[in-house]
Amino acid sequence: MDIKNVAVFYAAATGGSLAHAARQLDLTAMAVSRRLATLEHDLGVRLLHRTTRAISLTPEGEEFLPYARTMLDASDEALSALQPSATGAKGILRVTAPAAFGRIGVMPIMPALLEANPELRVDLQLTDSMVDLAASGIDVAIRIAPLKESELIAKLVTPNPRVLCASPAYLKRMGVPQKLDDLSGHDRIRLTSMPRWPFVVEGQVRWVRPEGRFFCNSVEGVRTACVQGMGIAMLSYFDLRTELADGSLVVINLSDAQPEELSIWAIMPTRRYLPMRVRVFLESLERSLR
Repeated sequence: MDIKNVAVFYAAATGGSLAHAARQLDLTAMAVSRRLATLEHDLGVRLLHRTTRAISLTPEGEEFLPYARTMLDASDEALSALQPSATGAKGILRVTAPAAFGRIGVMPIMPALLEANPELRVDLQLTDSMVDLAASGIDVAIRIAPLKESELIAKLVTPNPRVLCASPAYLKRMGVPQKLDDLSGHDRIRLTSMPRWPFVVEGQVRWVRPEGRFFCNSVEGVRTACVQGMGIAMLSYFDLRTELADGSLVVINLSDAQPEELSIWAIMPTRRYLPMRVRVFLESLERSLR
C-alpha cells in the first residue's frame, strides 16, 4: 500500500472533494483519481462514492479513515526522526479554537511559530461550535470547558480560572457584593452559552442563574458590556487578563463561594503518534500562556 495513495484518500475525505485533494497535494485531477483507484484495488473495497460534484465515504471508507490518519502521522513521525529537517516542523497543522481565545491566545504565537518553521502551514478555525476532529482532519482542538469522557487524548495546557468581575464605576455605583446571595441585587451579564454560573460552596457546586437585562452570545460582547459598567460578568481569566491588568475590570471575591475552576485543554484524536507540527504548536502555546 503506497502511503501517497493514502494521503490522497485522506485529503479527499476530509476536504469533501477530489478537487480539494488535488489542490492540497499539488496533483492533477487525473492523478488523484488514479491514486484512489489504486488504493481501493489494494484494499479490495470501495472507499468513496463519487459523483460529478461531490464525494461521500462508503461504510468501508468511514472505517478506514482513522487508520489512514494514523498511517500518515506515523509516516511523518518516522521521516522526522530519520531525516530531521533543519527547517523544523512541516506540513499542514489544522487547529480549532474558541473564537475569542483564538484571537487573544492562539493568534499571538503564529508569527514566531511560522518563522521558526518555514515549511509549516497552519489552517486555524476559530469557532465556538464543537468540531468532529476525525471527520474534519483536525490535528488539535483547544477547548476551555469541563471535559467529558471520550476516546480523544486530552492534554492540560494551563489553568484558566473563572473570574467574577465588574468595572470600578459599576461597583462604586452599586456596591461590591460580599456573599453569593448578594448577587441577586445586581445586574448580571450573561453569556448565552452559559445560562448558569457554577460556584463552589463548601466543596459542592452550586449553580446560580445570572438574571439581568443584557445577555450576549459572544465573549467580546459580555466583556465590553462589563467594562462599560452594565453589570457583573463571569468569564475566564484569559478572556479578561488585559482588562484586569489595566484596571478597567476588577475581580470580585466572595467570602462564601468561589467560581468553579476551569482549564485550557488541547484535544487530539486517539492515535499513537504525535506529529512534530502538533508538538511545536503546543510547546509554543504553553510558553506563551505561561
